[in-house]
Amino acid sequence: MNLSDEIRKLAAKKNAIILAHNYQSDEVQEIADFTGDSLELSRIAADNSANIIVFCGVHFMAESAAMLSPEKKVLLPDLAAGCPMADMADPHDLAEMKRQHPDATVVTYINSSAAVKALSDICCTSANAVKIVQKIDAKKILFVPDKNLGSYAQRFTDKEIILWDGFCPTHDCFTAQELAAVKREHPDAVAIVHPECRPEVVDIADEVLSTGGMVTFVKKTAHKKIIVGTERGMICKLRSVAPDKEYILASEKFYCPTMKKITLEKLYTSLATEEPVVTVPSDVAAKAVSCLNKMLELSR
Repeated sequence: MNLSDEIRKLAAKKNAIILAHNYQSDEVQEIADFTGDSLELSRIAADNSANIIVFCGVHFMAESAAMLSPEKKVLLPDLAAGCPMADMADPHDLAEMKRQHPDATVVTYINSSAAVKALSDICCTSANAVKIVQKIDAKKILFVPDKNLGSYAQRFTDKEIILWDGFCPTHDCFTAQELAAVKREHPDAVAIVHPECRPEVVDIADEVLSTGGMVTFVKKTAHKKIIVGTERGMICKLRSVAPDKEYILASEKFYCPTMKKITLEKLYTSLATEEPVVTVPSDVAAKAVSCLNKMLELSR
């Protein structure tokens, strides 16, 4: 019996569910019970009868699952799987920024720590950031931590948006010149990029989409050749839902080393030992969940 079979057998024995983010390695996505974006997976975890959630993603994602499913044990197979962008927003710095802008509503990207969410007014995702910014009753917004996503949302509102100086290193390193070059090389392809990319990249993309939006797009589009401007793991997900298309990774730079820390070996060990467990202090969780729930209310 191979390792994948052993993992499935152990998961069934322990009534565990395996969740994998779209940016995980192909082998991890292929063994998962569900794949998707961070919020989608946390919702699946909360609505599932499993006793154990094995979250193959990064730390803030496991935190969200733990907050939304406090009665379940949430495992992150490698605690070193963090998010550099989430680390760019420190709760102490956010508290100071709030003091400087007491009239601003804090909109925080879900790619942030529970402690930062707890200091925020409302969360957003890459899929609903524009809608949240448009719908909240605020004239001034402090957008944390992704300046690129905040800049994208600014295109669709006249509200004042103060951008936190944070970014996703995997997306921010990709340039407009690189996208223009790959488009010239494949003139018959449509280029889709994530809104975590730089504004100048967004300017020349054909479509700007969250990971969930990309899944919907490739299912429906008549285009047969698609340039993908996000972390390379996404191509595994896209192929699984629309295998008739040709996918071209926009750049070899689209590689997140922390997303790739989780391996089948670490997944098996985590299931076997039921460690490491991710928890969130109850006082922090209560405030952070309120922030998440406000987002869900406005997203309807």
